[in-house]
Amino acid sequence: MALFKINNLIVKKLMVCNLDLESNLQKLFELNLNEILNIIFLAHEYSTSFGGRIDTLGIDRNGSPCIIEYKKNQNDNVINQGLSYLRWLLDHKADFEVLCKNKKIDFEIDWDSPRVICIAENYNKFDLDTADILPINIELLRYRIYDENILYLEPENYQKVKISTSGIIKKAKRGKEKDEQLQKTYSINDHLNGINQQIIDLFQGLREKILSLDKNIIEEAKAKYIAYKTSTNFTDIVVNQYGLKIFLNVMSGHLNDPQKLARDLTKPKKIGHWGNGDYEVKLCKENEIEPVFDLIKQSYDMNK
Repeated sequence: MALFKINNLIVKKLMVCNLDLESNLQKLFELNLNEILNIIFLAHEYSTSFGGRIDTLGIDRNGSPCIIEYKKNQNDNVINQGLSYLRWLLDHKADFEVLCKNKKIDFEIDWDSPRVICIAENYNKFDLDTADILPINIELLRYRIYDENILYLEPENYQKVKISTSGIIKKAKRGKEKDEQLQKTYSINDHLNGINQQIIDLFQGLREKILSLDKNIIEEAKAKYIAYKTSTNFTDIVVNQYGLKIFLNVMSGHLNDPQKLARDLTKPKKIGHWGNGDYEVKLCKENEIEPVFDLIKQSYDMNK
């Protein structure tokens, strides 16, 4: 994507530049993992028992373990590496739990939703086809670094429908064969089951407005909420019988909220919650959609 800098109505095209060393890509992300991907950094080059090393190991704010692999060379097979490390991690949960404890992670680990994230300057057709056909979600992120130290990051793949992962891995346990899923899959319908029609209509109206912001927005049903993201979540929605609980991925003090619709979850003291960000908004009536959507759009603009 071409980027341009505007200065007093004069437009200058920013040129793509390369990092000096391959290792600088990994270092750049690890030092800024929370800012870039909203993931807490846990370990660099984490050793596995079969000899491989996970480039970056982290955990996101929802408790999902995150394996991050960087494609520094054209021939790097980061997708297969990531899957292999995911299998290893699910067989060594205790090791990860100890690591989290040592890093003072105080929230529950979501073993149903581990993430494999690949970061590269480019992906070839074989990378995309592999990620598309896999029955689990592999997140492919494409980056560019431009003049004047500008980093651009965007999702390369988006799969709206994932088939069940049941039966991908079979492992013996106590002498019996047992199916174990790499990732547990959820759907929008899972969140709408048992909800009254008025709240469903409210959700669908807001959902349509969110998805109309950008064709690249990813809608992802999690165990506790429905996430909307580009490179990182900008809003998360919890659907219940009383309305919608909406979380905005905006830092405390950075939301323009003239109608005082949002609740700052950091004041007077920080409150734990399922979604991302420091603000919560409740939506119960149709006539509240527009002002609430204006707040969601602020979060989208900050995270896109």
